[in-house]
Amino acid sequence: MTMNTSPALHRALEEPGFRPLPGTVVVLLEAVQAPPRLAAHLRAVHDVACDLSGWVGDRYPAAGADPGAVAFGAATHDIGKALHPGELSGPGQAHEFAGYELLLSYGVDERLARFARTHSSWHEDGIGIDDLLVSLADKVWKAKRVRDLEQLVTDRLAVASGEAPWQAYVALDDRLQRLAEDADRRLAYQSAYPV
Repeated sequence: MTMNTSPALHRALEEPGFRPLPGTVVVLLEAVQAPPRLAAHLRAVHDVACDLSGWVGDRYPAAGADPGAVAFGAATHDIGKALHPGELSGPGQAHEFAGYELLLSYGVDERLARFARTHSSWHEDGIGIDDLLVSLADKVWKAKRVRDLEQLVTDRLAVASGEAPWQAYVALDDRLQRLAEDADRRLAYQSAYPV
């Protein structure tokens, strides 16, 4: 813990029960004095994203998912909310480009910084499987299901594996249902921290 890290942020970053964030992300969150609730949210989404990308890597290796990129993307996707804290408890998209710019300003490669601006733009051109997995994790962590997003992931998995789309959908649906079962615990964890 650095001298400027609040005790609540430190607890959000260290509390047992979720995978730890990558060390570089912890340093970034401390540097921007992220609100504790933001850190808790990023840990919850990161945990789901790691599970999801591991599952895709095992079952659909030809999809080409990069677990490291997905983990980093999930761990930083909302970092712009440190600059727009009103969006922690209310709607808004200003955090997306702000987060992207913030990450670039700290020397994060564009290949990884992009998740801050793509996590809610899954229909744009150039969106890859890694972006889709971060977007999906950002929904299913709280048991939210988004049909068009899930269809995009299903299509990528089916093409990569040669499975019929319905088979890929059934497999993905099963995995998402399992992840959604733990949503109450993740929501309680996030809510325990101040905005």
